[in-house]
Amino acid sequence: MHYLANVQKSFAEAVLDASLRVPEPIKGAARAAPERRFAVYRNNVAAGLVSALAERFPVVQRLVGEEFFRAMARAYVTQEPPRSPVLLQYGATFGTFVDSFPPAAAVAYLGDVARLEFARGRAYHAADAAPLADADVAAIAPTELAGMRVTLHPSVSVVASGHPIVSIWEAHRDPDAIVPVQSWGAETALVARPFHAVDVRRLPAGGGSFLTGLARGLTIVEAAEAAAGGDSRFDFSVNLAVLVRRPDRHAARPERRLIRREPITTMSGGAIGSQQKGLSDG
Repeated sequence: MHYLANVQKSFAEAVLDASLRVPEPIKGAARAAPERRFAVYRNNVAAGLVSALAERFPVVQRLVGEEFFRAMARAYVTQEPPRSPVLLQYGATFGTFVDSFPPAAAVAYLGDVARLEFARGRAYHAADAAPLADADVAAIAPTELAGMRVTLHPSVSVVASGHPIVSIWEAHRDPDAIVPVQSWGAETALVARPFHAVDVRRLPAGGGSFLTGLARGLTIVEAAEAAAGGDSRFDFSVNLAVLVRRPDRHAARPERRLIRREPITTMSGGAIGSQQKGLSDG
């Protein structure tokens, strides 16, 4: 068994690294030209993985062109081979790889666009969960809302960027209708599949921090405090609407705090700042 494991390991390594020799057990079994035969197999495996990445990151490919993308993806395949026979999670580190890929340095937003596209694939394959129904939302008293925690939908991802990644993705998602980006600035993407289709949208100011805080287990008011502290433009009402507005309802269920706080009594974005004063995250 130990011998077989070593053969499998050397075979897998050699398949994705052209600098390695054909493993001796494989070489000995070949009738003729083992290097050439193995090279054909090696190329087919790499080409299949590159094609899988092209399907996962179509906008990234459109931004740099097919030839450049396939060369970049081939480098990624060599450096980051699959760790599992199931390819659903393959490419999770592609955005980080793109960030450090010297030929792509001139396209500073490319790694963030890759992260957005991977989040879309993750959302598509995430577990189903029923979002809050209208009756559930209506039953929550404003005086109880602040002290609640929420469980975000399993498909939710937040992708923050110093570039307009949502606008870039929207402008290039249709290969037959590519349009220029009208406004250039930082954008944070919310990616989720609360119902049937994957939804990508821009979050309002502070929205990324707000949702990240909720995902960490903060109450609604604690997450709002953290978001407002990081961005003076944060509007509580606007960001709260992201959680409950159709068709983009991303909270699966609310949870009451075990230790109650003095709740806020208003839902307005302007009032929350003054009424939060004195509350801590602890």
